[in-house]
Amino acid sequence: MPDLLHRLNINTDVGRKIITGFIRDQVQKAGMKRAVLGLSGGIDSALSAYLSADALGAENVLCVRMPYKSSAQASLDDAQLVIDALGLPTIDLPITPMADALIERFPDMSNLRKGNIMARLRMVTLYDQSVAWGGLVMGTSNKTEFLLGYSTIYGDSGVAIQPIADLYKAQVRQLAKAMQIPQPLLDKAPSADLWEGQTDEGELGFTYNDVDQVLFLIVDERYSLEEVVEEGFDRAFVEKVWKRVKANHFKRTMPNICKLSRRTIGHDFLYLRDFTGR
Repeated sequence: MPDLLHRLNINTDVGRKIITGFIRDQVQKAGMKRAVLGLSGGIDSALSAYLSADALGAENVLCVRMPYKSSAQASLDDAQLVIDALGLPTIDLPITPMADALIERFPDMSNLRKGNIMARLRMVTLYDQSVAWGGLVMGTSNKTEFLLGYSTIYGDSGVAIQPIADLYKAQVRQLAKAMQIPQPLLDKAPSADLWEGQTDEGELGFTYNDVDQVLFLIVDERYSLEEVVEEGFDRAFVEKVWKRVKANHFKRTMPNICKLSRRTIGHDFLYLRDFTGR
């Protein structure tokens, strides 16, 4: 594979300013002053916590740890590094009793089904805390995950806003390093921590470094698949990546509405400024 990662380099100072301004603006528009996010011990949720604290003040960001019984202790420990570094209010709400109530009904349940249940229960837990805390639920997904559909619909994708979803994984690492996120989180292998030994790259079947480059060329630079191959990428890999992007488009949009009227939500009526009052 070629090495074109330098093309994804960002100005981290500008990125930080834009994202913190976005968080502050969105929270205020929702009539709130606080945020709630799930802190997993991974780099994405850690960066989201740092940016949210920067935008709103650490005292206004509630971090929720929601381990399942198979979650690694190291994940909880890494999350604690973020909590301690920022002085964040936090609450631990294990999801094992909730998840097992359904999982135990189906002894042959696959890891995929179990993982989806865990992700959706975490969404339910975060929105409950959103009401109790009075804060907007922050997303922690990056652009690479979003494009590949590497998320659970109405699970980790079920949030109010997505602060870092326009940053590829490589760019998340750049901004996280610039914001001095604890080194263990920068060094660890990306994992959703859904079952023992699970890693993102092992499940996906390729590295973030490789897929980031292909996605950047196709999405941001608008290369054709043939042009990406001409850059030195394996054709089968490029086609596999693009197939995933297309197949998971539905996860990146609100549920499609069948159009019947002159002005349909999601089709012709998209923004508040479209509303004339007549």
